[in-house]
Amino acid sequence: MRVIAGTAKSIKLDTISGDKTRPTTDRTKETLYNMIQYDVPDCIFLDLFCGSGAIGIEALSRGAKQAFFIENNKDAITVTKSNLKKTKLDDRAIVIKSDARSSIGELERYNTKFDIIFMDPPYNKSLEEDILLALEDSSLIHDKTIIIVEASKETEFEYLDKTSLHVYKEKKYKTSKHVFISKR
Repeated sequence: MRVIAGTAKSIKLDTISGDKTRPTTDRTKETLYNMIQYDVPDCIFLDLFCGSGAIGIEALSRGAKQAFFIENNKDAITVTKSNLKKTKLDDRAIVIKSDARSSIGELERYNTKFDIIFMDPPYNKSLEEDILLALEDSSLIHDKTIIIVEASKETEFEYLDKTSLHVYKEKKYKTSKHVFISKR
């Protein structure tokens, strides 16, 4: 796994051993960033369930103003911090050890609105629903916030029909998909 583009291009990133995280492949990451490339420069980025931090590090490398990394696995937090130092992007990063749902309340103390929120929760556990509903009621998003959920191809998002959020695009891969969500 490596940084695809930007100031840290080609730097190899570490991952944690075992199956506690499921790193996004370079090919999938490159496809994602091709879709959001014009939204990343100068954005405030949130990487929920950050694992090794690869998605948020890619955003910083491509010009994001700041990135927040949320992860509850202590080994993954250590790897994320190491990867940020290795890429020399740690001065624009805030790493928080917390579960993603609890972090929504914690992040409100920063008085920040995120331009892009990326989440890659464990598949098929419905964690994204709870977090999306919490984000909808939070002060963390604005009318143009892009929320991207990496999910299994089977994950449904019909519950958003009863909210102010809606799916405006999906990109399917072999076993997963990126779901793009914004306010109506």
